[in-house]
Amino acid sequence: MAKQQWMMVCTVLLAMVTGARAAEKPNVLFILVDDLGKEWIHCYGAEGIETPNIDGLAAGGMRFVNAYGMPQCTPTRMTLLTGQYPFHHGWTNHWDVPRWGCGASFDPNHNNSFGLVMRQAGYATCAVGKWQIDDFRVEPKAMDAAGFDDWCMWTGFETNNPPSDKRYWDPYLNTPGEGSKTYEGKFGPDVVCDHLIEFMKKHRDEPMFLYYPMILVHMPTTTTPDDLNAKSKLDQHKAMVRYTDKLVGRVVATLDELKLREKTIIVFTTDNGTGGVTGMLNGHRVPGAKAKMNEAGVAMPFIVNCPGTVPSGVVTEALVDFTDLLPTFSELGGGHIPADRVLDGHSFAPLILGKASDTDRDWILAMGGGAARVRDGRVVPAQAYDDRVMRDQRFKLWVNKQGEPEAMYDMKSDPWETTNVLKSSDPAMLASLAKFKAALAKMPKQDAAPQYDPNPPQKWDLHGGQAKGD
Repeated sequence: MAKQQWMMVCTVLLAMVTGARAAEKPNVLFILVDDLGKEWIHCYGAEGIETPNIDGLAAGGMRFVNAYGMPQCTPTRMTLLTGQYPFHHGWTNHWDVPRWGCGASFDPNHNNSFGLVMRQAGYATCAVGKWQIDDFRVEPKAMDAAGFDDWCMWTGFETNNPPSDKRYWDPYLNTPGEGSKTYEGKFGPDVVCDHLIEFMKKHRDEPMFLYYPMILVHMPTTTTPDDLNAKSKLDQHKAMVRYTDKLVGRVVATLDELKLREKTIIVFTTDNGTGGVTGMLNGHRVPGAKAKMNEAGVAMPFIVNCPGTVPSGVVTEALVDFTDLLPTFSELGGGHIPADRVLDGHSFAPLILGKASDTDRDWILAMGGGAARVRDGRVVPAQAYDDRVMRDQRFKLWVNKQGEPEAMYDMKSDPWETTNVLKSSDPAMLASLAKFKAALAKMPKQDAAPQYDPNPPQKWDLHGGQAKGD
């Protein structure tokens, strides 16, 4: 009897230890806004717009000045998921899978996925918003395969299915329970936010990894429930930005309600520059720079917040780019990245946990614009070597399609990139140039093509040429 009682005590103690370890894992909420540059976030110096909830995250956390994304949708989303640069994962250009097909998809059999890494680390995982890198008609379980237990996703416009083009009013969304359907009379950003909040309530006692790639604020501009009378493109865009901020506030308020605020690391950023709308930033007129590699196109707003864990009120020049998110999430959650997968990113967990004053990066990189091609029935990069930009805390280098330095700018004295100093004899510039050249020499001489096992041909597939749009 004593032996049985002792075994029971051991079992209870083991359960307590296991539960305590699970409780030590922080929740992670990753918010990714669609098509929004710094010129529309007030705490970065945006004028003519208020973003109080986003600003609150910055005031109570860390606001990054030097955070690079890719300049366009697909390269960014693949880079985030995989922790690889486009020259490794192959999606150097945009490809809208449900629209253009050709058997292409995000294939977790060939690529990292932060969803899988976090689920395998013991997290309940949920993704809501915009996906666009699988066709749910062909792959109804694509989200699960990418590591998400639950989801509410707009997959992107599906060729030959007009209702699927709607992401805002009367949205066409996919969930694991009901598949794809139109939510008549509903506003898509509300539907996906509600889904996320319900998941948070259901899994409040488990570690959660929450991926929130917002539907907002991508074109076409639209009214919102708070601004039904907005008419002009600019007024509708401003309404969409305000609604984005409101939804950020809703999710943060839910964390407060659930008493999870101090257990949740929030990362807020955007996928690329603004599309087709001009804003004002610190007294400068900034045209939307989506698909461009000037700073308005690739230097993203980037904020990390967790009261009591992430240092508060910090503005940092530390270098990070979107390859760093997978290894950072993995370190925060005790995850494991397969050893046979290439990883370009570096964890910046020590920085956001207050254990370091900088990242270990010497440079960050952005690349990947335009549209991909189809060759021999497969999606391939538009050219053998995509142009790119690299920067450190002071200098930025532009590299052309031949892999040669083309221009260099001193971002401290010339943040708007007006004076090319590539021919300068400044020792600091020459040292940065040598560092960039050494890094370029280690990159592949030819960019990879996307790796995927092709899906069966579909009647709506595009069978050749070049795709356009995003």
